[in-house]
Amino acid sequence: MHTGKLVFSQLMKHLPIDTFHRCVERYNGNHKVKSFSCLDQYLSMAFAQLIHRESLRGIEICLRAQQRKLYHMGIRGGISRNTLANANKVRDWRIYADFAQALIKLARPLYAEEKLGLDLDNTIYALDSTIIDLCLSVFPWALFRSTKSAVKLHTLLDLRGNIRNFIHISDGKLYDVNVLDILLT
Repeated sequence: MHTGKLVFSQLMKHLPIDTFHRCVERYNGNHKVKSFSCLDQYLSMAFAQLIHRESLRGIEICLRAQQRKLYHMGIRGGISRNTLANANKVRDWRIYADFAQALIKLARPLYAEEKLGLDLDNTIYALDSTIIDLCLSVFPWALFRSTKSAVKLHTLLDLRGNIRNFIHISDGKLYDVNVLDILLT
């Protein structure tokens, strides 16, 4: 018997769902979709992020354990690894990128007056990068060294509120200073 609202539902009610639906319509995300909508996919992946699940199997097991509560969580479609994998493969990534940008625009004013411990009037950014090692036999296109493959993840972070403003994935050889040219365009 369900009484009250689930914590996940309380968190998700703060999302601008109208904005999400506009992003889905912009890229025709629910075209030919019968049961597992873009919103179901987003909520499933958000749930997985919150409970630190890294594999489709882990996401499926956790969501199936809550089968009776899925409707109350906002997830209307059925959950299976195959459904999640197909949705992740087929759906346009720009839906979620645009929605993330909309969420960033909502979050920035919330932290605008936060003190940094420094007496500065302007916004402070930090540019960071990390190398993600890959298997050379599986990813030969990402050649990093003669015996290994890698990609580099560059992140621009607004230090007021720790909000990511820019993320760029490149081959492992791109220097951080060259990312500044990409930022300016």
